Amino acid sequence: MATRRGILIGALAGGGLAVGYMLRPRDYPLPLTPLRGEVAFDAWIKIAGDGVVTVAVPQLEMGQGVTTLIPQIVAMELGADWRQIAVEPAPVSAHYANLVLAARWRELWMPLLPDLAEDPEGLIARRWAQDYRFDATADGTSLAAYEAPARAAAASARAMIAQAAAARWGVAWEECQVAEGVVAHEDKRLPLAALAAEAVRFDPPDPPPLRAEPPAERPEDFPIGAAPRYPRLDLPSKVDGSHVFAGDVRLPDLVYAAIRHGPIGESALLDYDKDRADRVRGLITLVRHKRWLAAVGTTWWAAEQALARIAPRFETHAAAESADIEQALAVALNTGEARRLHESGDAAALLVGRLSHQLRYEALPAIHATIETASATARFSDGQLELWVATQAPESARRAVADALGLGASQIVLYPMPAGGSFDRRLEHDHAVEAAIIARECGRPVQLVWSRWQEHVAGWPRTPAVAVLAARTDDAGRIAGWRSRIAAPASAREFGRRLFGRQDPLSARRDVADEADPLVTEGAVPPYDIAHLALDHVPAAIPLPTARMRGNAHGYTAFFNESFVDELAHLAGREPLAYRMAMLGKDPRLAECLQRVAALSEWGGGGDSSGQGIACHRIGHGRIAVVASARRSEMGVRVNRISAVADIGRIVNLDIARQQVEGGIVFGLGLALGSSLSYEEGLPAQGRLSALNLPVLADCPAIDVEFVTSDEDPEDPGELGVAAVAPAVANALFSATGLRFRRLPLLSEEY
Repeated sequence: MATRRGILIGALAGGGLAVGYMLRPRDYPLPLTPLRGEVAFDAWIKIAGDGVVTVAVPQLEMGQGVTTLIPQIVAMELGADWRQIAVEPAPVSAHYANLVLAARWRELWMPLLPDLAEDPEGLIARRWAQDYRFDATADGTSLAAYEAPARAAAASARAMIAQAAAARWGVAWEECQVAEGVVAHEDKRLPLAALAAEAVRFDPPDPPPLRAEPPAERPEDFPIGAAPRYPRLDLPSKVDGSHVFAGDVRLPDLVYAAIRHGPIGESALLDYDKDRADRVRGLITLVRHKRWLAAVGTTWWAAEQALARIAPRFETHAAAESADIEQALAVALNTGEARRLHESGDAAALLVGRLSHQLRYEALPAIHATIETASATARFSDGQLELWVATQAPESARRAVADALGLGASQIVLYPMPAGGSFDRRLEHDHAVEAAIIARECGRPVQLVWSRWQEHVAGWPRTPAVAVLAARTDDAGRIAGWRSRIAAPASAREFGRRLFGRQDPLSARRDVADEADPLVTEGAVPPYDIAHLALDHVPAAIPLPTARMRGNAHGYTAFFNESFVDELAHLAGREPLAYRMAMLGKDPRLAECLQRVAALSEWGGGGDSSGQGIACHRIGHGRIAVVASARRSEMGVRVNRISAVADIGRIVNLDIARQQVEGGIVFGLGLALGSSLSYEEGLPAQGRLSALNLPVLADCPAIDVEFVTSDEDPEDPGELGVAAVAPAVANALFSATGLRFRRLPLLSEEY
């Protein structure tokens, strides 16, 4: 009989040797190097003689506030003064391995028997994440992955400082209180900085003495207009312009590079006429690669103008065409082999006879549209490369650059930079590899910046998807059975091949073309109590590389589900809110969100051409309900108001949570009304932000956000805010116009 241990040994392809490797003790060097006058506590905290407490943050700051959240957790647990907290971007280290994301993405790095790595604290996930130095920022896992180790480090440091104070005063350390940057015992007081050097000589208690309550802010304690207790640390520098992003790096003797990529498909650089660029003042050199051509100049504009004059020619086979993409998805949906990913109840009964209702929905490719285009600065000297780049996966970027240069990963020094918005775009690192190659070839430090056009050409979009949703209803219109059939490429697996296998986009896409991918159907199981349910994924091979994006599959599966539920409610002659509430007996948290958003928005039932639409969704531990008020005019769609109520569990920083939900709503509005690309001969038809129909400030509706007080595990609010906007707007447009829009972006289909 096969045993779990036997399977483990076989899966790791080394028998007892492989298991021995997994069990072997590891010793990872501490990543923090204290400067003069500083004392380091574990991998998270440094305390200086002037009282400044520096907190290491191993996650990319891309606007989500992680460089405030993790320091806040440390400050609250340590008892530090928030006014003396500083942040240091952490170097890549096994100490900061994102175990939660490693387990969630186990099918991407361990496609054979991935369930063996399902437990984030299990041996396999932990060993892989530590050995790979997997410090990735994605899927809203920062709190889930880093709150516990940051709290433990802070609690240990607090206990050591209390022990140092107790030794001076001759008291029990447990009687010492640490708060607001001061250690106190009766009438005796000392600042943390005065004890830090002595504290490192003490052993921390095991386990760390955590405070009784985890960091939390309750919504009722912060009425509208109340000042935040922990204001964002990055806000002042972002307001005054002194915050240094990846594109702001300046080095001695720095030169600048622009680039042209071949059309999407099997592209190769054919030729170019260098003589046409000779009259461009400031052009230094050209760097040729199989799939791209870069120009290096004294200014970026000189490099860009040189490429514009050269107009390099590429040979492209199997170029991306929107018509081919849509046809491939339609063929897969209609005739492709489906892979069952979820079923409950008597799923086989759903296949018997014709279901009562069946509707088709689709989502077009969507681009990230970051404000800051891809940029990286590289300096190559003495066989070592230094790289300044904003990346959500720093170790993968280091390894990819090392492979491209024929170096070891230890010869790549990566300086993590903040991103001016990412939306998962910075999980890809092609630009870092290109900057490294250009720096080596031109012999000078170089900063590569992609133009907006190149961002659209080579920045892979979120996958398109087509779905047929079918339901069987009883005489009262209640849903008795539900079946979803979703055709989409194995986008997450394709991304995993690029990220972990360092495959080129074409080979990665080909290798996974026939594989089922649970991550591309996330959120497709509706939150409702439905007796019989089945979810199928039909892998579709399309001529377009695809990538991760904020909200990921939830951005379209919520649209599919909540549009379908709304249609079923109207077909049954039921009020949409009551129809949903009747099916949420097993999810009272989501039911509460719906009830509260109805009150917040002054929900009128969605009828009588009110222009109101309602939708709800859940991601992990989080729940959200949204009501949109919208109308269609000669200028397109106008959304007047969006109300949202979210239950994201325990809230660490209410101000940041509100920012993230509001930002997610605006991002979701962009996905609802625009953000999509169409392709002709391998090139996007939309080359500028203005062509994407993104909401500008004047288009943004009034947004009301409330939170449910909850002690459940925290959930990231930034992903949650994206999901339910599109269906709420679509349902609002039905109320306003009587027309159903079943394609994202809305109004992109003809009637």
